[in-house]
Amino acid sequence: MSVMVSANFAKALWPGVNSFYGKSYAEHSEEYTELFDSDTSSRAYEEDVGVSGFGLAAQKTEANGITYDEERQAFLTRYSHIVYALGSQISRELFEDDQYGIVGKRRAKGLAFSMRQTKEIVGANVYNRAFSSGYAGGDGKEMCATDHPNYAGGTWANELTTAADLSESALEQAIIDLSKWENDRGLKIAVMPTKLIIPSDLQFEAERILMTPYRSGTSDNDINALKTMGKIPQGFVINHYLTDPDAWFIRTNAPEGLKFFQRRSMQFGIDNDFDTENAKFKATERYSCGWTDPRGIFGSPGA
Repeated sequence: MSVMVSANFAKALWPGVNSFYGKSYAEHSEEYTELFDSDTSSRAYEEDVGVSGFGLAAQKTEANGITYDEERQAFLTRYSHIVYALGSQISRELFEDDQYGIVGKRRAKGLAFSMRQTKEIVGANVYNRAFSSGYAGGDGKEMCATDHPNYAGGTWANELTTAADLSESALEQAIIDLSKWENDRGLKIAVMPTKLIIPSDLQFEAERILMTPYRSGTSDNDINALKTMGKIPQGFVINHYLTDPDAWFIRTNAPEGLKFFQRRSMQFGIDNDFDTENAKFKATERYSCGWTDPRGIFGSPGA
């Protein structure tokens, strides 16, 4: 059992210290909300059930019957809410003798900071694991794959056939590919890109590609078609918790794509142990995140 005692903060017990550093850094603004569509939940888990729709209509010849089709339940996705928690214990003697309030008074801020960082990392890990077969979704494939199965047969891709680094041509090919997407029965659907999600390593390249009126890196006076056509209307967002410096993602407007469920918001608690008189502090939160329809995302791991 880990308990903070006087020996952990010997300098906090004596006058003369100008400052303690290491806990008062600025934070990045909340970023996980750009990765998912957020909702709340009042159950132990949430389930999304796919539906395999109707196929194309058939010709009806004179005096013959109509061709009938049927819908079926398809892939199932379950969001099981997980509790994340962190606590600390402080001896009564350290709490009493701390001359600066460095241990006791800042406990809530420290726990809150750790809880917020945890949520950001949990959310970003859905993307960090997007190309790993060890993390499968409802259709049995990783989030970004070249062979997502249709329940009614066949496959489709939300990843470039040949992995590529972020570039103008790679973005254009990704947008062309997703513009050809079909539903589970092979009918054309209108899924559009909304925003580009990148690690901080790609921020300058994304700025050059998306924000200039003319093509970057050429001596020609060609327009920047990505910008003039408004193909990525929300531009790009940086996520500082993405771990692959080459991977990039396009979120789309597919209605049941990436989801975050808040089951219980962050809560703090405090208590004292009767025998030891240690002060105990805790923070807990419960949530889940993932994806339902992989058509909500298009990605590349980089070349």
